[in-house]
Amino acid sequence: MKLKDEEKRGLIKELQQFFLEERGEEPGIIASEKILDFFMENLGALIYNKALDDARFWLKRRLEDLELDYDLLYKG
Repeated sequence: MKLKDEEKRGLIKELQQFFLEERGEEPGIIASEKILDFFMENLGALIYNKALDDARFWLKRRLEDLELDYDLLYKG
């Protein structure tokens, strides 16, 4: 997964803030970028695939609803 530069900069700032608040540490930009890269490489595909599964589940439910609505159109 590829991030835009502005997205990456924002996430790096959030990582730095997280470490400061939670651990009292102030990682630099390079260290924060390495942490972000690690998580993107190791979790990116997993999160992406989970989002696809969630979207598939949502779509199946909508199609079932649509099928029920369609069946109601038949005249007895």
